[in-house]
Amino acid sequence: MATATSSSVFLLPPQLRGRRQSKSLRCTKTTSFPPLPLLPLTIRRRRRFFPSPFSLSLKEKIGGLRKTWSDLSSLNYWVVKDYHRLVSYVNALEPYIQKLSDEQLTAKTGEFRQRLIQGATLADIQAEAFAVVREAAKRKLGMRHFDVQIIGGAVLHDGSIAEMKTGEGKTLVSTLAAYLNALSGEGVHVVTVNDYLAQRDAEWMGRVHRFLGLSVGLIQRGMTSEVRRSNYRCDITYTNNSELGFDYLRDNLSTSSEQLVMRWPKPFHFAIVDEVDSVLIDEGRNPLLISGEASKDAARYPVAAKVAELLIRGLHYNVELKDNSVELTEEGIVLAEMALETNDLWDENDPWARFVLNALKAKEFYRRDVQYIVRNGKALIINELTGRVEEKRRWSDGIHQAVEAKEGLKIQADSVVVAQITYQSLFKLYPKLSGMTGTAKTEEKEFFKMFQMPVIEVPTNMPNIRKDLPIQAFATARGKWEYVRAEIEYMFRLGRPVLVGTTSVENSEHLSALLRERKIPHNVLNARPKYAAREAEIVAQAGRKHAITLSTNMAGRGTDIILGGNPKMLAKEILEDTLLSSLTQNVPDVEIDAATSSEKVLSKVKVGPASLGLLAKTALMSKYVCKSEGKRWTYDEARNMISESIELSQSTESTELQKLVNDQTEMYPLGPSIALAYLSVLKECESHCYNEGLEVKRLGGLHVIGTSLHESRRIDNQLRGRAGRQGDPGSTRFMVSLQDEMFQKFNFDTEWAVKLISRITNDEDIPIEGHAVVKQLLSLQINAEKYFFNIRKSLVEFDEVLEVQRKHVYELRQLILTGDSDSCSQHIFQYMQAVADEIIFKNVDPAKHPSSWSLGKLLKEFNGISGKLLNDSFSGVTEEQLLQSLTQVHGLSSIEIDEFHLPSLPKPPNTFRGIRMKSSSLKRWLTICSDDSVKDGKFRPTTNLLCKYLGDFLIASYLDVIQESGYDSAYVKEIERAVLVKTLDCFWRDHLVNMNRLSSAVNVRSFGHRNPLEEYKIDGCRFFISMLSATRRRERIALRNYLGK
Repeated sequence: MATATSSSVFLLPPQLRGRRQSKSLRCTKTTSFPPLPLLPLTIRRRRRFFPSPFSLSLKEKIGGLRKTWSDLSSLNYWVVKDYHRLVSYVNALEPYIQKLSDEQLTAKTGEFRQRLIQGATLADIQAEAFAVVREAAKRKLGMRHFDVQIIGGAVLHDGSIAEMKTGEGKTLVSTLAAYLNALSGEGVHVVTVNDYLAQRDAEWMGRVHRFLGLSVGLIQRGMTSEVRRSNYRCDITYTNNSELGFDYLRDNLSTSSEQLVMRWPKPFHFAIVDEVDSVLIDEGRNPLLISGEASKDAARYPVAAKVAELLIRGLHYNVELKDNSVELTEEGIVLAEMALETNDLWDENDPWARFVLNALKAKEFYRRDVQYIVRNGKALIINELTGRVEEKRRWSDGIHQAVEAKEGLKIQADSVVVAQITYQSLFKLYPKLSGMTGTAKTEEKEFFKMFQMPVIEVPTNMPNIRKDLPIQAFATARGKWEYVRAEIEYMFRLGRPVLVGTTSVENSEHLSALLRERKIPHNVLNARPKYAAREAEIVAQAGRKHAITLSTNMAGRGTDIILGGNPKMLAKEILEDTLLSSLTQNVPDVEIDAATSSEKVLSKVKVGPASLGLLAKTALMSKYVCKSEGKRWTYDEARNMISESIELSQSTESTELQKLVNDQTEMYPLGPSIALAYLSVLKECESHCYNEGLEVKRLGGLHVIGTSLHESRRIDNQLRGRAGRQGDPGSTRFMVSLQDEMFQKFNFDTEWAVKLISRITNDEDIPIEGHAVVKQLLSLQINAEKYFFNIRKSLVEFDEVLEVQRKHVYELRQLILTGDSDSCSQHIFQYMQAVADEIIFKNVDPAKHPSSWSLGKLLKEFNGISGKLLNDSFSGVTEEQLLQSLTQVHGLSSIEIDEFHLPSLPKPPNTFRGIRMKSSSLKRWLTICSDDSVKDGKFRPTTNLLCKYLGDFLIASYLDVIQESGYDSAYVKEIERAVLVKTLDCFWRDHLVNMNRLSSAVNVRSFGHRNPLEEYKIDGCRFFISMLSATRRRERIALRNYLGK
């Protein structure tokens, strides 16, 4: 029998203690529930129970023994133990490295590179390189890598995933592997989940790399191609996952080598992916797409939206929440056809089915303030996993247009995919890939199966003392929100900071309204602009005394929550509050509810006289600069200037800053003055935050409340990980309702719980607790994980088919763009030979005599595809002449291949002169003879000679036409390159459309007991072969048109 622990009794809000004591139930009889056959749920009346110190100590000892044995028996334990040998080497080198001057330390980079050139491997220099980075970070950042961080760096270098808990310094860990792998000069990509983190890390960690002589680049949205190209050429490039993917796709849509921005021909070498689980798993179901405008069916969407309003769920259509699918019933089809005045919704000439189904999906599955928000007349997607608005992302297949129609917004035109790739396929292009996150162990099997990346759990530097309290399950949502509000109020009275995680904008604002009723000050953080603009500020101060933060998943990653507050962020806020009004007149009015904002209860920093004097002096100087020199900054420019001054303060000694302020007489040293004021204020903020942090720790640290279980334990663990960072105290509690969306999505029947509790207690709003309940809820969560894993696995398997094709096309495209002029000509010759071969093998059988071949059809097709490109002498060749010539060839014992042509038939124009052209002709002949895909037979040599003759004639005629055109050879080469690229792009775009349609269509074949994946592979291969054939034929026609024939 489970009993309440002392901590769970302590955390019970006093407003509900009496109610729970009298009505909370534990089991005296066993009741089984058909919807969950896993375990019987036992409920009995609860009694207050305080375990004795002896029993509590015994439990702790037994738990400790179990944990120790679990550690010793795990593979992870022995892997980490092996890494300690490297740590010992690095520590042994530390005294020697510490004695080096800055110049000597920087020179180590050149020394390492020279050793690599001389044959040393990265493993040979790993320990010394790590020791150098550790010392550089200590000098430039004031941060020394802990031993566990050295282990984390080694894990990344080995191409694995380092699982490090929140606050363990993953950003600093990345510098070790990034520096070591950048020494080869092939480029390292450090990939984050958004622009803010990429910029922060490039500026912050970049100081270490620049100090050691490496170049550091940054890729951000809105950068020009020239800036991107320069940054990709750096030794280490910081970017986010979407910018990296779109740069790769855009490079493969460029029409000249001058437009390429990545390091071609080898753009990928080594990547460190921050929050790797978010990128490769959470975003794994969403491919990156570049689209072009397609059909003009925008007028159909509003009509379909009106029809969807008429249809009733359960009568006219049925929905499947688990996979977001809709199926019309017979009654629904009839009503829709009547409303649209059509005889068939699926009529190819007047197709309405897609629009009606999309309108129903928009109605049922896409909810405002949950999946999207409306801003400035646009429907903007909210990323359900991060809680952030993704302005440049749109749902595909007409879903976004259906949502726009539902909301009465302007409908944007349908789009057609011109390039696409999934994150899985993108990161598989790296020869060496690593990642880091706080939550990957639950998906360990998936990472290893999909990417061959083991997950290594790196120990924490300090023991984790966070308390994860039992899950509370409520029958109704009303009861859950009431208890959440009460627990927040209780924690607020204590002074403990609270972070509440919600799953949507809608839920965060509902809870905010409940707290406003009780006049509890709090901050809200969700996708709405008025809140999102203050994201970093809100999260950074969420650990202060009395701070209450209601957040969607935006608070799950990125900024650490430091108990007592973030002194750097606090000092920056003081600086901005003082100086922005002096620097600019465009300070926006931030919409904050002053009555309920946490700002009114947070303790104020006492700024001393010295700091106040520096702030006043700097404000006066900024006013004078604006007035006397006529300078006036915009709000963003003013904030950027303050940020640059703060960065200056971190990279320059205070004595040097003081010199800059004193020495400059011709102009006002505004930047150094701001930097000095920041350093002064920062000292006082650090003291304030440290003292407040001690007080918060005495109260119990940060308390995290989760208001719903997610579809993955990993995302719940991310929220839990916000508490208890770096050995701090903290606690977490998840409160879930059986009416939550996850239970409904997976058809979890909850009526039994509501009825049972009502029958026993006459109150639906009390929580159900106990091991059995938790186990059943977690088993449901694991089932959800398995379901989504199977979806991702299926997507990867389907995408692998397209991945092979995409790799072939993109490699061919890059060869055309980056190759020399002769390589383009060789591609054209290969295409022309392939066209001739295709026509021949459709009409001949190498096992049979030429008299049985379809020579008349062969000549007709060859003349038809070649058109006016062929020399006039070939147009008179008849079927009889060709048969006679082939018969003569078959009787020959030897042939001079250099000057070969079929006897009695026209000789190809004499253009195969010179070593280069003769070499090209010989290579084609060898390729023809070694083609294993051709059926073997007695007349195979004759067939090969026919291929050689027709290929030579077609190519020679083309070269003859170029010569007669009088065009400059350089101009002709540019035309050839442009035609090859444009033709390939055109047919590849059509192929993507066909493959997307095929992926939807093959699922129907499962009803015929056929494997959809195998069907997709077979038909996809057939489509690809047809695409290549059509590309070759179209290229020849386009060249003929360009050259004026």
